[in-house]
Amino acid sequence: MKQLMFLLAILAINVNVMAKEVIVFGGGCFWCTDAVFERIEGVSDVIPGYSGGEVINPSYREVCTGNTGHAEVVEVTYNPDIVALETLLQVFFTTHDPTTLNRQGADVGTQYRSAIFYTNEKQKQIIEKVIDELELNNVFDDPIVTEVSPLENFYQAEEYHDGYFEANKQQPYCRFVIQPKIEKLEKVFDEIIKKK
Repeated sequence: MKQLMFLLAILAINVNVMAKEVIVFGGGCFWCTDAVFERIEGVSDVIPGYSGGEVINPSYREVCTGNTGHAEVVEVTYNPDIVALETLLQVFFTTHDPTTLNRQGADVGTQYRSAIFYTNEKQKQIIEKVIDELELNNVFDDPIVTEVSPLENFYQAEEYHDGYFEANKQQPYCRFVIQPKIEKLEKVFDEIIKKK
């Protein structure tokens, strides 16, 4: 009986491991994107970082210059049995402007570009299909300029960026830029928000 229980436990662990996928989103300042995806049911981890550039292990200060080629991003680990990639993409395209090149609001530079870094071909196909549908249905007034590329590098940002919004809600940037995104998320995607 103990052997059977042990085997079932191993199987459960393997199923749990297989049910996780990773995708990387860049939607402007990663404080915003982190705060958004942390709230989604089925997302188990959100890590702010840098992707898409040439400099190895860049610092926040370096990325902010716009000279490293990196975008501010979040690495999202999710369970596709709980939340579909299509749903995560809907959240992504709803909570930032994918039609402005190298900027989100007052944040300007290539480090704030709209970008998705996929980790497998199936993700790429889903991303392209969603973008095609958004364009076909004229969801936005202007064309989508979101970069869609394979994930080649991800460098975790300095620790203080993780959960920045939760730790700094009274900061002006958090109140005037991030909070409206959270309110929009909660209004549009109430059914997939983690229950407290």
